[in-house]
Amino acid sequence: MTSDQILIFAILGITMSLFIWNYWRYDVVAGFALVSGVYVGVVPEHEAFHGFGHPAVITVACVLVISQALQASGIVEVFLRYLAFARRRFTTQILANCGITALLSAVMNNIGALALMMPITMRDARKARRPASLMLMPLSFASLLGGLITLIGTPPNIVIATFRAENSGEAFGMFDFTPVGLTVAVAGILFIVFVGWRLLPARHRHLDQGDEENFQLTPYMTEIRIPAESNLANSTVGALEQMCENDISVVAFIRDGHRRIAPPTSAPLYAGDALILEGDTDALQPLFENPGLVEAGAEVVASEWLNSPDIRVIEAVVMPNSAITGVSMRGLDMHRRFGVNLLAVARESGASRVRLKHVKFRTGDVLLLQGENQALEQMCATLGCLAIKNRGVRITNRRGTILTPSLFALGIAATAIGWVPVHMAFMTVVGALVMLRVISLREAYRSIEWPVIILLGFLIPVGEALQSTGATDLIASGIIGAGNQIPIWLLLGLLIGISMLLSDLVHNTPTAVLMAPIAFSIATGLNLPADAFLMAVAIGAASPYLTPIGHQSNTLVLGPGGYRFSDYWRMGLPLDLVIISVAVPTIIWVWM
Repeated sequence: MTSDQILIFAILGITMSLFIWNYWRYDVVAGFALVSGVYVGVVPEHEAFHGFGHPAVITVACVLVISQALQASGIVEVFLRYLAFARRRFTTQILANCGITALLSAVMNNIGALALMMPITMRDARKARRPASLMLMPLSFASLLGGLITLIGTPPNIVIATFRAENSGEAFGMFDFTPVGLTVAVAGILFIVFVGWRLLPARHRHLDQGDEENFQLTPYMTEIRIPAESNLANSTVGALEQMCENDISVVAFIRDGHRRIAPPTSAPLYAGDALILEGDTDALQPLFENPGLVEAGAEVVASEWLNSPDIRVIEAVVMPNSAITGVSMRGLDMHRRFGVNLLAVARESGASRVRLKHVKFRTGDVLLLQGENQALEQMCATLGCLAIKNRGVRITNRRGTILTPSLFALGIAATAIGWVPVHMAFMTVVGALVMLRVISLREAYRSIEWPVIILLGFLIPVGEALQSTGATDLIASGIIGAGNQIPIWLLLGLLIGISMLLSDLVHNTPTAVLMAPIAFSIATGLNLPADAFLMAVAIGAASPYLTPIGHQSNTLVLGPGGYRFSDYWRMGLPLDLVIISVAVPTIIWVWM
């Protein structure tokens, strides 16, 4: 083993450990790996940042922009009108929602497909009076399964395709992933529909009789202050709870800088007291109907502002890589910047004992927001929140219903017939969408998941260093020594399983970047078709089903679904086994 190989293994070992630790965000960790590689000499200085011009990076960015345009077009809502009949039975309901999500995910970003279908699924759960926990994780997993079908369905496919182009002279085409990916996706969805959802916990919550768009989440934690003129001044904790029909709890109150946890119902309330309450949105509603009764979030809210016809209340989930992750309401200065009030925060781990303005937001938190239509739309888009419940307001403007999918179809056709590479075709589509004002430049830049782009740009040179130092050949030679005694089907299964495990612990994109050269070297050493081994990595890297941190889709449903960390492997582990058992013979049949 050479010194360069020792150094690159050390860098990758530390990098993988930092990915698993998850203290720093994955793009920061990738930057550490690149800078370390340059300093120790395994990554040439002049090639350090050439990853940002890599076709895979350009393609991923363009797909994200096109996905945003497709979401704004409203084409999905038009399509869903013809599938209402499928929601009469629970099995067909899950099949319809998961099937549509998978199809959408085949041609757009996984998160984009989930964002479109998640509010619809929550509405279906409420109308059917079923727990959302039985429907949201299947939806998330379906978005990942759909990404296996096409080249642009998931970033690992794009990484694998460009790696093949660099090492074999020709990239995988748009639909080269379809034979294996579609077979695996169909098998996975059938497993979810008929078996998988039964393995999930049914966490029942009260479902009200209100608007059909409503759904119930975990109890909110919210802070109020009692003004001097309020009827609650000089009353008791019990009187406040009775006003809300005893559906809320006073977690604590703060008076003169002193905090009292879990006060009894006989505890008196005085003007100026700050109370931390726990309850669902409808239970809290009586407190906010009378503007003089309480002040929301320890902020003075004018009665004429509350009575404005343009004011709405929405529920929004903090998405992965949101700008507000780790930031409190005080640090964000939400009201001054956007004119939006934070009324409450829902967190599956339970109500926090700290004051609302000091709560640091986490991915999966659900925020109860109040503001004008335009302010709410701007805040959700700017800070990376997804509106999952709204009353009387549509957060996304609908435009380009025909033009957007038409331009997208032309881009796919140009790639499919081999006229231009996929990154050039989709860059042209993005340019046309911007010039025709279907999507603004600000929306285009905002729709790109920059941490993923930075991650790719940083890791691609590190992955190339793994090859240039001979480290992949060293790994492959050790596997080849045993590979002569291992059946091909078992070797492919192990490759998929290892990629799955890495993707669950780190991220699907670095898994593809690091595993592709190893798979290629193994295939070359065994004198077997490299395409089969690359396809195995593509399937495994895009299948993070065991944890909520493996993919943003899994994280997004964590809070609204009321899931715990351990809930994911209940359905994820048998789904992994189904995928391996279906993918291996299909890969051998198609690519060997």
